[in-house]
Amino acid sequence: MGNIYDGAFRTILNDCRKLIIPVINEIFSEHYTGEEEIRFFPNEHFLDQQDAADKERITDTNFQIIGITAKKYHLECESSLPDGRITIRLFEYDAQIALDEGEVTEETLTVTFPNTAVMYLRAYKKTPDKMKYVIITPGGTVQYDVPIMKVQSYSLDEIFEKRLLMLIPFYIFSHEKSFSEYNNNEDKLEELKAEYQIILERLDDLEKQGIIGAFDKRTIIDLSSDVINEIARKYENVQKGIGAMMRGPLIQTEARTILNRGISQGISETKKETALRMLKMGKLTVEEIAEYSALSVAEVEQLANLQTI
Repeated sequence: MGNIYDGAFRTILNDCRKLIIPVINEIFSEHYTGEEEIRFFPNEHFLDQQDAADKERITDTNFQIIGITAKKYHLECESSLPDGRITIRLFEYDAQIALDEGEVTEETLTVTFPNTAVMYLRAYKKTPDKMKYVIITPGGTVQYDVPIMKVQSYSLDEIFEKRLLMLIPFYIFSHEKSFSEYNNNEDKLEELKAEYQIILERLDDLEKQGIIGAFDKRTIIDLSSDVINEIARKYENVQKGIGAMMRGPLIQTEARTILNRGISQGISETKKETALRMLKMGKLTVEEIAEYSALSVAEVEQLANLQTI
């Protein structure tokens, strides 16, 4: 898939990881509350190959949710047409994830495969509702489904009602087929802008209710803009009308708001954590971060150096 989409998917998971909980509940019919611990694992895996150098594979996500029990999950994001190669790649990932944490006791190897799913940004006629693994072994046959989430099948109301907020940056895919019309018809473009204005207002409401934080809201909006600018790069009016609109206030103002709200609402976010988040944004100078986070320039530079190690 495109680097922009892949990057947006990984960013929202790593920086706003609690947003994955409603998605996991939706895909796997789980009942997580959102208070569970989420533990991410390295995405890089080396596949053992005979007569060849080990091949590195990078998964989109590899994490564990620790509730009453601990469960491992592997979620991939795809925008391409489904084909058998995707299923093969998924199984390679899953097998390596299982082997990485396999246990050998008295010559008995025990491996645990993760709960795997695919999130398709585009839905085609050939896009199935699920994939399936069938593993034939000397001890018997094991088979299970790999569910598929089709982002385009969710309405805006469903996304907010089910708190599937990590889908918002990719909501624009549901309008992709109409880009030419939006680009050449001002009235139609205004309708699309009105829909995105509703998105912004509903995100504001969730922030006011304390359901999401200022940083999560800002991340959703920024990533939405990045995805819109990429998917609509051939449609200048759509880019200007929606992409720029989703940028909202200046990032400097938002960075200050994040810190102020964190203090006023008693959020347990330290000055250093705030500075680290601003560094991840990559939009501010060291001096600006120092001012907004109430740290010294030297302290911010030290944090920046630690990030590059």
